[in-house]
Amino acid sequence: MFSSGNVTSRVFERQIRSSPPGASVNRARKFYENLVPSHTLYDVECPDHCFRKFTEDGLFLISFSRNHQELIVYRPSWLTYTSDSDDTLPPLPRRAPRFDSFFTHLYSVNLASANELICKDFFLYFPSRRFGLFATSTAQIHDSAPSPGAVPGVPSIDKITFVLLRLDDGVVLDERVFLHDFVNLAYNMGVFMYDDLLAILSLRYQKIHLLQIRDSGHLVDARAIGYFCREDDELFLNSSSQAMMTSQDKNKQQNREDDAATISQPDAENSFLSGIKQRLLSFIFREIWNEESDNTMRVQNLKKKFYFHFQDYVDLIIWKVQFLDRHHLLIKFGSVDGGVGRNADHLPAFFAVYNMETTDIVAFYQNSAEDLYQLFEQFSDHFTVSSSSPFMNFVTSHSNSVHALEQLKYLKNKSNSFSQFVKKMLVSLPFSCQSQSPSPYFDQSLFRFDEKLISAADRHRQSSDNPIKFISRRKPETLKFKIKPGPECGSADGRSKKICSFLFHPHLPLAISIQQTLFMPPSVVNIHFRR
Repeated sequence: MFSSGNVTSRVFERQIRSSPPGASVNRARKFYENLVPSHTLYDVECPDHCFRKFTEDGLFLISFSRNHQELIVYRPSWLTYTSDSDDTLPPLPRRAPRFDSFFTHLYSVNLASANELICKDFFLYFPSRRFGLFATSTAQIHDSAPSPGAVPGVPSIDKITFVLLRLDDGVVLDERVFLHDFVNLAYNMGVFMYDDLLAILSLRYQKIHLLQIRDSGHLVDARAIGYFCREDDELFLNSSSQAMMTSQDKNKQQNREDDAATISQPDAENSFLSGIKQRLLSFIFREIWNEESDNTMRVQNLKKKFYFHFQDYVDLIIWKVQFLDRHHLLIKFGSVDGGVGRNADHLPAFFAVYNMETTDIVAFYQNSAEDLYQLFEQFSDHFTVSSSSPFMNFVTSHSNSVHALEQLKYLKNKSNSFSQFVKKMLVSLPFSCQSQSPSPYFDQSLFRFDEKLISAADRHRQSSDNPIKFISRRKPETLKFKIKPGPECGSADGRSKKICSFLFHPHLPLAISIQQTLFMPPSVVNIHFRR
């Protein structure tokens, strides 16, 4: 099939032969071997904005102003022109190397107010209703004063505002404000979206806020998981505390509201552990208890594995969370240092699967657990796919691509310690939401490229002066196209460290490369497209 690789023959083949069941999209994606962004416009005339990403459906390009106050939204429109030249490849018009030749400005909206700034690394897209979720915040306070219920050592942000906006017209639909809290907004790490559900992790107060995005554009509180697990836990504890009051406490009745607030947000002197921590300790206890059938051995086992490490388990905090489905959460626990530090790879960590309906922990793993790694290797799509968008279902992983699996096995065999390899691979769990590009040019069944220089992951990378080559997977010696960030003739200053980011359209042969130095002078923006 498709032996010639010619577009005309592929179209003819598609007309006379039907695809196998469930393979129509994969077959259609093979056309991208012929439809590639083979032409580059270097250093285009471009507004000085922070370009974030294309939405999953490719309808919008999200960007922010340099002062982090405004949201600027564009619509990809492509370059159109006429020519009377007889050449097979007519010359481009004079206006071609301009940003507005490929993108139409839709609107600009001021999202930040007063001393808040837009978090340029945070954006989530709700494709079914074309809603966008943005975040603004004030400056981070590292040495914040302790407050009841707050985890010591976690910084504080005076105000964090999540803004739900309709991208079709730029209308703000709803907002949710968190005061004196800390949510990790970098690359969506502290927020996860699954269909119409939203999980926001408060690191400072160790609470998972579950919200529902209604079709009307309202953010509705579903529940909060942390100190309480069920909706009526707070009511039960408050009623129990009132029933235990004695006649000697009559002079304190006017402070009953303050006492209830203390139960809602416990301080360090409160004897209660949080609900999620109690569920975790109960599960660990039962798992160790069931390892032995003899009661004497059970007691010895509990002393070694549970009571000896009891305080370590108590001190664990939630680092990150993601949905596995509408009823289960994957929660990562670790020390306070790892929750707010940038490099926590060397710190011990644990993973728990939490059932939101029964409020039970159903599985618990250390970050070196081989059985968890086997699940990750075989079913990694279950960890990454969290969107109803059809484009996101075809992001390459080692559970749906033999080429990615071969590369993973190569790294496994190359590793000196399998335990360290497992830890390194499980560092990415839980996955950040919408952190990968669905572009077919990152499909490893179609193209081969250097993942050290470019990949589907939404991250800045160190820039290279050499072009990034995309080689045909079907014909290993055939170069399909090249992507070169920065000026066409290379940078004159070779001493300054440059970083670059790549924005690929999800289904058009169109990409943007953005190169800048660490000191943030004007960026060099190149547009790569099919001519």
